[in-house]
Amino acid sequence: MTPDAWPWWIVAFGIAVDITIRVIAIIVVPRNRRPTAATAWLLAIYFIPYIGVLLFLLIGNPRLPRARRKKQDLINETIAEVSKDLHLGTPRPGTPEWLASLIGMNQRLGALPLSGDNGAHLISDYQTSLDTMADAIRSAQKYVHVEFYILQSDASTDNFFRAMEETAARGVPVRVLLDHWANRWKPRYKQTIRRLDAMGADWHLMLPVQPLKGRTQRPDLRNHRKLLVVDSEVAFLGSQNVTDSTYNLPKNIKRGLHWVDLMVRVDGPVVASVNAVFLSDWYSETDTVPETVDFIPTGKGSGDLDCQIVPSGPGFEAENNLRLFLGLLYGARRKIMIVSPYFVPDEALLLAVSTACDRGLQVELFVSEEGDQAVVYHAQRSYYEALLRAGVRIWMYRKPYILHTKSLTIDDDVAVIGSSNMDMRSFGLNLEISMLVRGEEFVQEVRAVEDHYRALSRELTLEEWLQQPLRSTVLDNLARLTSSLQ
Repeated sequence: MTPDAWPWWIVAFGIAVDITIRVIAIIVVPRNRRPTAATAWLLAIYFIPYIGVLLFLLIGNPRLPRARRKKQDLINETIAEVSKDLHLGTPRPGTPEWLASLIGMNQRLGALPLSGDNGAHLISDYQTSLDTMADAIRSAQKYVHVEFYILQSDASTDNFFRAMEETAARGVPVRVLLDHWANRWKPRYKQTIRRLDAMGADWHLMLPVQPLKGRTQRPDLRNHRKLLVVDSEVAFLGSQNVTDSTYNLPKNIKRGLHWVDLMVRVDGPVVASVNAVFLSDWYSETDTVPETVDFIPTGKGSGDLDCQIVPSGPGFEAENNLRLFLGLLYGARRKIMIVSPYFVPDEALLLAVSTACDRGLQVELFVSEEGDQAVVYHAQRSYYEALLRAGVRIWMYRKPYILHTKSLTIDDDVAVIGSSNMDMRSFGLNLEISMLVRGEEFVQEVRAVEDHYRALSRELTLEEWLQQPLRSTVLDNLARLTSSLQ
């Protein structure tokens, strides 16, 4: 039967449903949502109403379930109460007023305070990072806390897993968290789970989507954090997952892709803050907190660095990482260096970067020449012309390597290292961990890594970019529109 032959009441019903969907969408969609995201969702619903509504119901809520958010509120209150009377080292003198206010904001939003007397050192070699973490695990006497977005047992990570096995065999608790969807469909998921079971690790999936077990949320929310804590004495965090640099994916191996990452080893009072993030995620997934573990920090570390851990994600009311980045960009006086594999800024971040250029600051952005995720890769490219015209120097790390490091350095004494990209997914949908560091000796380490990246990159010029073919421009702009669907 053709539409012309349908009974009038079916046509009338269809029109009524269509109008109802559009009216309800205008009321529901823009509420507490960015204008760009609201516009993108409304366009999807208006042009493809039934599919658009189904997508909105599936992935339209960027928040975790109410019960999970209440857990995060309780965790924040507990951390604030426990830490208010603790001695957290001696901060470096002469903190600029703008940075002091930013540190206060970070604590109000994420509950974790600044601490002094910390040591922090970068590990930029992929395999060295895995082996250094394995050595730390073998030194454990009280516990090992492992939390990674992707955790795979393979040839590259075998030493890491053997370290956990040896430590667990000594009776030391080994607690492991790994993201559900990020691992469930990876090649070595079943082997990894079997190995965790065999060693006796206490492991749990993060943000599991298991409707039959009553565990559901927006399915594309991810716990993207990467961290390791050993005995409250030493911790690691950064951008690297525990997996081979190819992620063991056939498509990556075929293209010859390898990931380039950066991890930081820390000791001192800040380790307690890293552990607090792990324990908050552990409590959120298990409703328990290990009795033998607390938030009490250790004594002085091996350095004189001021460090503050900033957790972020859909469990918080604000976009903690985005506000951190914005505050730093506006506080900069001379130089801004951004390393982000997925740089898809919102209006506020794009304005902060272009304003820095207008203020005469040196601004450089490091990205990959080749992308591993087509939509994000093209969405990022859609911002290149605006960035180049503003005066940003863009360095493209040469293929077949994917520059996966996430770092930000401001002038010569402030840096951020962590798991957070500068894109709307990391701001709104991923649970992330970032560490703010004040200390010129640490920034010099990051600068050395930036110099190494620059030597292995080529600079993208505006003249070259303006010669992009039309098909690339169309793909970039379409990807930019879809990136707003949050």
